[in-house]
Formats: sequence, structure tokens, C-alpha cells
Amino acid sequence: MNSTIRRKILPWTLVILWMALIFFFSHQPGTESNELSSGITRSIAEVIKWITPGTSPNQGTLNYIIRKGAHFSIYLVLGLLVTNGLLYTNKPKLKVILLTLLICVLYAISDEIHQLFISGRSGQITDVLIDSTGGLVGTLLMSAIRRK
Repeated sequence: MNSTIRRKILPWTLVILWMALIFFFSHQPGTESNELSSGITRSIAEVIKWITPGTSPNQGTLNYIIRKGAHFSIYLVLGLLVTNGLLYTNKPKLKVILLTLLICVLYAISDEIHQLFISGRSGQITDVLIDSTGGLVGTLLMSAIRRK
């Protein structure tokens, strides 16, 4: 694989694939989405009980944390990937950060609008804020990694 493909095409292919994964998860009806996060919640609750016998984590609170943590994490990765792609454009670092943040925020907004049309789902402004924060952290993290 030549260096042009590795440096220019591969990073944006990863961005598109990651966006498709976000779309896939957002397209799941509410029951499927909740079933997935509830299963993860039960598994984590069992690990917590195993590590700290006698504790019983609140399933509702833990599920909420896991769902919001997933929003943050999935957009953190998007921020990493978009920043990586933009760093090869030789734009100033501040422009790369701002452009990445813009892409992440716009995708988060479109993602929440998309969920308005999915059975059992809703668009949440708080999720856009969480997603955007994850994107920003991913952007800053990739910028710091690339600086070294």
C-alpha cells in the first residue's frame, strides 16, 4: 500500500466506517438498544458484586451511566479519527481542532435527529452535549499524541 493511500484515504475510510457504526447503533429501535445496554449493565453489576461482595449497585443509575458513557466514548473515537485525518492536510492545529469539533457536533446533531424517527428512541440535547464533549476530548488527545 503506497503512502498516499495510507496517509489520505485510510484515515477517512475509518471515519466513514465509524460514522456508519454510530448510525447502526442509533438505528436500533428503543427496545433493542435498551436490551443491549441492560445486558452490559447486568454484567458490570455482577463484576461490581464480585469485586465488592455485599454491594448491590442501582441498576437504573448504572444503566444511565453506561448509556451516557457509550455516547461519550463513541464520539471520543470519532474525534480521534477525524483529527487524525485532518492532521495530514497541513492545516494549522487550531483549525484542525475547530474543524474536527464542528464535524463531531454536526454529526451528533444529525444522529439525535435521526433517532427522532426510530421507534422507541428520542433525540436528546444532553446527548449532543455529551457526544460533543467526547469529540473534543478525542480531538485534544489525538493532537497531544501527534505532537509527541
